[in-house]
Amino acid sequence: MMQPQKVEQIQQVAQQKWERQAEVKEYMSAVNPPMPKIDVVPYPSSLHEQGETRVIPFDQSEKLQTSYPVTTPNLLANFIKICPGDTIKTDAVASSNLFYVIRGKGRTQMKHGTMEWKEGDLFTLPAVPDALHSADEDTAIYWVNDAPVLSYLGVKPTHDRFEPVLYTREHLTKELENVRKIAEGKNRTGILLSNPNFPLTMTLTHTLWALYNVLPAGIVQKPHRHNSIALDFVVSAGPNTYTAIGKELNPDGTIKDPIKAMWTPGSAFITPPGWWHSHHNESGEDAIVLPIQDAGLIMNMQLLDFQHVK
Repeated sequence: MMQPQKVEQIQQVAQQKWERQAEVKEYMSAVNPPMPKIDVVPYPSSLHEQGETRVIPFDQSEKLQTSYPVTTPNLLANFIKICPGDTIKTDAVASSNLFYVIRGKGRTQMKHGTMEWKEGDLFTLPAVPDALHSADEDTAIYWVNDAPVLSYLGVKPTHDRFEPVLYTREHLTKELENVRKIAEGKNRTGILLSNPNFPLTMTLTHTLWALYNVLPAGIVQKPHRHNSIALDFVVSAGPNTYTAIGKELNPDGTIKDPIKAMWTPGSAFITPPGWWHSHHNESGEDAIVLPIQDAGLIMNMQLLDFQHVK
């Protein structure tokens, strides 16, 4: 049995250790800390056009000062390149996964069964650590998940919040055409992808939000802003199609000193939170963009604060 004196010494050491971390900060010097800056970052299609089967993460962990891969504080975006006949496993510790098939066709095997997919399809998976993706031909997939927010919290999913969902290219195209008939003249012409398990937020999953948005030829969609970060993927676009992004508006409602994020099919870019952004199509063909955001999470916190120029 340990001597009482020894027990007391151990307790004193532990007590001193606990007290050493009891820091305090003067309120005005810490109420708005200088968090790492989130920039407009492009991810070109060339990243997934060549090379071996692999996952290509959009890793901003050094910039955002995290010990785990992140693209934004809550989300990680990736390209997946799969050569014909190959398979690859996605095993992120995440509660929500979105996959958009950029090109190719194949299937995903998981505990829920086998899902067939092709170019233009989009599907979501819950906490599935054993998803095995197989390609029949040269394939590229855009993959976004919420692993970073789980890593930040130090938690793992305990159960699935939803079942796998497949949004086929045909379904998306049909619904987008239906919306175009009634949305003429509105600031946006697109469809929000939703899941019946989340009736309050009306989002793709409990954390992810997705908009399948058409930008008609010759159209400018006026500036808007929101507190969620957007991971914008370009489905299709002609030349001189872009998003103008900036922190402030000019008196006429245009964006002051904008950064241009060009729309190149198969590419992606980050739109920072709270920044104004407008979409411009100076080409002769319609364009489609697929922004993925952490708005399911932000909306549940009632902090989205969507605003747009009328």
